Amino acid sequence: MAYIGRGIEQFSEIEVLDNITFTNSAGPYNITKSSVAFTPVTANSLLIEVDGILQAPSSYTVSGSTITFGASMASTSTMNSMLHLGIGLISTPADGTVSTAKLEDGAVTGAKVNSTFDVSAKTVTLPNTSVTNAQLAGSIANAKLSNSDITINGSAVSLGGSVTVGETKPTISSISPSVITNDATDVVITGTNFTSVPYVDAINSTGAIVVANTVTYTSATSVTANFTLPTDGTYYLRVENPDGNAVRSSSALLTVSDAPSWVTAAGSLGTFAGGSAIATQTLTCTDATSFAVQSGTLTAGLTLTSGSGSCTITGTQTAHTSAATDSFTIRATDAEGQTSDRAFSISWSFSIGQGGQFN
Repeated sequence: MAYIGRGIEQFSEIEVLDNITFTNSAGPYNITKSSVAFTPVTANSLLIEVDGILQAPSSYTVSGSTITFGASMASTSTMNSMLHLGIGLISTPADGTVSTAKLEDGAVTGAKVNSTFDVSAKTVTLPNTSVTNAQLAGSIANAKLSNSDITINGSAVSLGGSVTVGETKPTISSISPSVITNDATDVVITGTNFTSVPYVDAINSTGAIVVANTVTYTSATSVTANFTLPTDGTYYLRVENPDGNAVRSSSALLTVSDAPSWVTAAGSLGTFAGGSAIATQTLTCTDATSFAVQSGTLTAGLTLTSGSGSCTITGTQTAHTSAATDSFTIRATDAEGQTSDRAFSISWSFSIGQGGQFN
């Protein structure tokens, strides 16, 4: 075959392929260019010369980047040249051989791009409408934002996070005492979330509000309020912390009531004949609903009968045979459990005849 000359690969659309070394077989043999697999467009695109004879395209077949001849090719045969007429398909292009112009629009998919794609030294310009809200969802970590949190009630909350926004209100669980008189009295309020120093007031069931004389903060669970409540009745209690968070008791916990007031003077109820029944002694105490001996001993033989507003002492003593005096204290209790004590005494006298009856 006539000498074609050097640089044939520089001609337009002509590729000089690597010569094949035959191995006494029809193939298939690998088609390469510069040792890189090469895929011809068609078998007709190849121009093959073996032992100085051009091979007809019908004498071989091409499958991808391999060629199979119609007959066994002796190892003594020499491939003089194999040219490809046309651009051809290179399975693995050589480094630096693929230009931007050779890339088809839309041919490079996401699957072909490395998961790490460094464009830190590049400027990326996106069209105004190219990124949608749906495409951004969940794709930007807070750590990548210059301002990734907001402050709520003094605490930082990350964007996308959550916080329970609420107020810490005090609570009231009990008070002691629950019944007081109209005089200035300390009331211990037990609850939670008290802060120093709260505002406390009493709210009458009629709606009247009385502010505590003083308030002493003991702890987050206990405060003491001193009240002077001139009007008898039941009262709700309200505690308000300095930050404005407040609570009112769910029921009227505090009762204001006059303590029982004794009408009968304290002291001696009189001197009675020791051997005879005494005249009925009536002891009167306003607002009392019951009476009982608090201390001392009611003389044996005498009976204390409790009533509403008063009690009576009757009977014939059997404890003494000679002159004596018995002292005792009667406690009056009202409907609110308030009490008032009063001390009394009874003296016994005996004539000579009366004293003998016990011998």
